[in-house]
Amino acid sequence: MAATSKMIELGTPAQNFELTNVVSEEKLTLDDIRSDKATVIMFICNHCPYVIHILDGLVKLTDEYIDKGISFAAISSNDVVNYPEDSPGKMKEIALKKNFKFPYLYDESQEVAKKYGAECTPDIFVFDKDLKLVYRGQFDDSRPKNDIPVTGKDLRNALDSILNGEPVDQNQIPSIGCSIKWKK
Repeated sequence: MAATSKMIELGTPAQNFELTNVVSEEKLTLDDIRSDKATVIMFICNHCPYVIHILDGLVKLTDEYIDKGISFAAISSNDVVNYPEDSPGKMKEIALKKNFKFPYLYDESQEVAKKYGAECTPDIFVFDKDLKLVYRGQFDDSRPKNDIPVTGKDLRNALDSILNGEPVDQNQIPSIGCSIKWKK
């Protein structure tokens, strides 16, 4: 079922977490992944057609901006009992296949998704150097079957503003995607 992101208040502080990176199997906290420029927390999953649609473009964008000093982490919070394709083993397969240069973290308790107010996949949150929320919303206007190219325009504009020392445009469009699959 499609859902849209909750547009939580800009300036909201990033919430700490300790989650397992499915590739390295190490526990990581927000402090472990934060950048002194910007930190991007992305709620994604393996099976969502909206995520699958943008994934190659998302990986390309992260590669570009990691080289500019911005950090990224992807988190999957889906119920793996009812959605086994989102299990940690399958997450690791995707991360290796797509050559993620960012950690792919498993939120088994779903508490991190709740703390962030994540509602859908993809759901993207950008925090400045002080870990204050400056962007939440869509990757770009592309959706499965709408014939708009995947560019990452909206996320790219936010990150470029940060890198250029400019304020991020507060006119932001909610992300749309599959609802997070909450445990019963």
